[in-house]
Amino acid sequence: MNMTITPYVDAAHRSQVIALWDAVFGYKAAHNNPGVSIDRKIAVDDGLFFVAVEGTTVVGTIMAGYDGHRGWIYSVAVSPAHRRQGIGSRLVAHAERALMAKGCVKINLQIMEGNESVTEFYSLLGYVVEKRVSMAKRLV
Repeated sequence: MNMTITPYVDAAHRSQVIALWDAVFGYKAAHNNPGVSIDRKIAVDDGLFFVAVEGTTVVGTIMAGYDGHRGWIYSVAVSPAHRRQGIGSRLVAHAERALMAKGCVKINLQIMEGNESVTEFYSLLGYVVEKRVSMAKRLV
C-alpha cells in the first residue's frame, strides 16, 4: 500500500471527501453536511485538516482543532475497503503531531452514540474514557 497523509486541498480532494463522509458518517442534520463542514474548516485555515491518499484516491480523513487550551480530533474516517490497514492509526498520529507542534498538551474526542465499538480503537492509541457530560447548543 502506497498511502500518504497530506494536507487537504479543496480542488483535489473535495468531491472524494464528501463521498467518503456520506458513506461513513451518513449524517442527516443540515449542519453536518460535508460541504458545509469543509467550507467552515477551510475558513479557519489552521492547517489541521488531513487526508490519507493512495495514488490520487482519498481513503481517509481527519480534522483537528486547537483553541490554545485543548486539542480536538474529529471527522476520522477510513474507507470501508481500506480499514484494518493502519490508516486510521496513522491519521490520528499525524494529527497528534500537528497539534503538539502548536503547543497542545491534551486532545479530546467524542464518539457518537451507536459508534461505541470505536472506543477500542482509540484505547489502543492511548485514549481513555473520562467522566464528563457532553452538552451542546445549536446557535443557528
